[in-house]
Formats: sequence, C-alpha cells, structure tokens
Amino acid sequence: MHIVIVNRWPRFRDGRRWDNELTRYEDFFDHQQHRISYVVDALGADGVLAPAQHIAHQVQVADVNQYEQLLGAVQEVIERVGPVDQLIALSEFTLEIAARVRQTLNIPGHGPDEVAVYRDKARMKEILQNQGLPVPPFARCESVQQAVDFAREIGFPLIVKPVDGAASMGVEKVENETALRTLLNSIDLSRYEIEGFMHGQTYHIDGFVDVDGSVPFQVVSRYINSCLDFAKAQPLGSVIVQASALRARIEAFSQQIMRALDLRCTAFHLEIFVEPDDSLVFLEIGARVGGSEVPHLINKVFGVNLYEHWLRRLAGDQVPVPAVSHDPSGGWLVIPKPAALPCRVVQADSLRETVPNLWRELLPEPGQILEAGGSYDALHSGRFIFVGGSEVATENDIRHTTQAFQFRAEPV
Repeated sequence: MHIVIVNRWPRFRDGRRWDNELTRYEDFFDHQQHRISYVVDALGADGVLAPAQHIAHQVQVADVNQYEQLLGAVQEVIERVGPVDQLIALSEFTLEIAARVRQTLNIPGHGPDEVAVYRDKARMKEILQNQGLPVPPFARCESVQQAVDFAREIGFPLIVKPVDGAASMGVEKVENETALRTLLNSIDLSRYEIEGFMHGQTYHIDGFVDVDGSVPFQVVSRYINSCLDFAKAQPLGSVIVQASALRARIEAFSQQIMRALDLRCTAFHLEIFVEPDDSLVFLEIGARVGGSEVPHLINKVFGVNLYEHWLRRLAGDQVPVPAVSHDPSGGWLVIPKPAALPCRVVQADSLRETVPNLWRELLPEPGQILEAGGSYDALHSGRFIFVGGSEVATENDIRHTTQAFQFRAEPV
C-alpha cells in the first residue's frame, strides 16, 4: 500500500510541550511493509521522525492548506513513487483541500461531497434533520434580508458562524437586529450560517468509528465554559463524565449520529447540547481527533491513542481497545492568552504543589512574548491536565485552578 501523509504539526523536543506527541507516524505504519510518503510544510517537517531511508518520498511546500501546492506535491509523489492508495490529512483545516486533491487525482477516499458531511456545519444539520434527529434552528446566510427574516422568526440572541470553521474562529453571538445587519454586511455570506442560540450545557464526545460504522470506543465529557467563551479570552475546560443514565443516553445519541451521517473508519469529535429539559440536541461534528488536551487526557486515562486507532485502521490493521475495569474521570483547562496581544509575561505561577491531581502543566516563562494566533494547543497563559480524581473532584480542581492561577503580563 502507498500511503501519503499530509502533516503540518511539529513534534516538540524541549521536554515541556506535549502537543502532537501522539501523532507517531513512525510507530503507526510499517515503513518497510508499506510505501509511506509525506507532504509537509516547514513546521510539519519537524513532525516526521521516521528514518529518511524508510520514507518513499517527501515533499515540502510553503502551505499544505493551499490546494495548488498540495496538488503539485502529491503529483510529484505519484511521479516518483507511483499511484496513491491513501491520502491522509489529520488537521481540520486540511480535510477539504485533501478531498479536492483526491478527486482531481482519482485517489480512493473521501471527496468533497463526503467531506462536506463533517465539515459543512449546515450540511451536517440538514442530513440529521432529514432523519429526524434534533438540531438547532438554522439557515444558510443566502442574503442579508433572508438572514434577518430568519432571525425575526426564531428570535435573539442567535449565532452566526462559518460553515467550515473550527475552534470557534469567526463565531459571533448576536443580540439584536442592528448588530446582525452590521455583521452580515462585513462577511462573505456564502461561507456563513445563522443558528438559534441554545441555552443548554455543551458536551463533547470523542472516539472512533470502525469500518462497519460501529463505535468501539467513545468518551463523554462536559465542557466548563464554552468554546465561544474561549474565543472571547475566557478559560475553557472539560471533565470526563462518569457512569449515569445521562451518559448512557448521550452515548446512544452519538451512535445514532454516526449512523445517520454514515461515518466510517475515522476518529470523531462530536459536540451536543443537553437542554434544561434534558433533551439532547446536535451541535456539530468533526471527523478527526478532538483538539486541545482531549487526546492526551484520553490516552492517559484509558490507554487509547485516538490517532493510532484511526490511522492503523486506515492501513487495514486492528488495534484492540484496552479493557478498563473502573469508571475513571479526568479533565483539562486552558487559560487563554490575554486579550491584548502581543504581551510580555511577567508572572505565571505553578500550581503543582497545591493541586494533587494535576498531571501536566504548561506555563510560559517570565519574559516570554505571547503573540496573537494559534488555537487551543498554542502557548497560552496556562494549560493544565488533571487525572486521578472523580468527576466532582476534577471539576473542583478545574474551578480552583481558574481562581488560584496567578498570571500577569505587560503589553509589548
């Protein structure tokens, strides 16, 4: 099998940052049994650790998220090595570009129509709604007047967001019609949808779907604050939910969604609402591993590397899911960079001595400059992972850390 991996993630060797440590391509694929090629950018080149003599071919481009660059790189790989059986892209932002390249070069796998099911936020809700599953009221932004009419119908507040976004980038909560018109006149309407604001608690479910559409493994977690809060420079965390009737309902709802969307042989990161009346409502799904500390926490608590299960299944291998005899919990917290950037860090105090269940902590050094940009796994004011406690104890640790963490910075 000839597998081409598109990688834009570095692997850090400073002993501090754990980002991307789980994307061990050199362990997941037998580089001598299969022909493994890579397309990378400058950062992604640092994430390829297989011996050079075991790599079929590697092409570096300026930006793997540019269609023409990725297309040209894969064409070069084909010329050097031969036809491609799998073109693998793990990043949310590369999925659509890779799909277009597959379609153009007749590479097996998901093309643009299939990828739209888990990238186009309006498309995924259309499919689920047609199958009778609950979704928020929504509409594509076809024109300013159409969106305003829809808003008048469902009422304020409401959400306007890109149909192909991630990490709450570009998501806006709108409180009235004046603000809505101002926003709509400043964006490319073809890329946006409008959605009713849901008042329930947000949960995320992370796992993987097998080749037959079954869900061998999933973990239910409850957000503390929301991704939209994080986009507005507020802390974001989540805690793994322990056994309960609600968790069982969420797991069953998750499986319904996978069947309705016909997802197969992929990792997934699903977000839903649990409304005040305990009803479950779909929010959105990504056919990829969840971001932030999600995969690291799951790997630590359950011994399951979601990247490994996903990628090895794509190569035709099966990895058994470890048995867990108890009902563990754990959680994570990201305290984002200050709103005013760039800034110079003055103080970022460790909490290792005061929070016994704190497993990992990543803090910037005094004097370090924090720049704008990056998602949940950038260098923020503080990143924390908690293991060893119950669901209640973990949430208490997260809330204590949010209050106790001492951080100061000065503008640059």
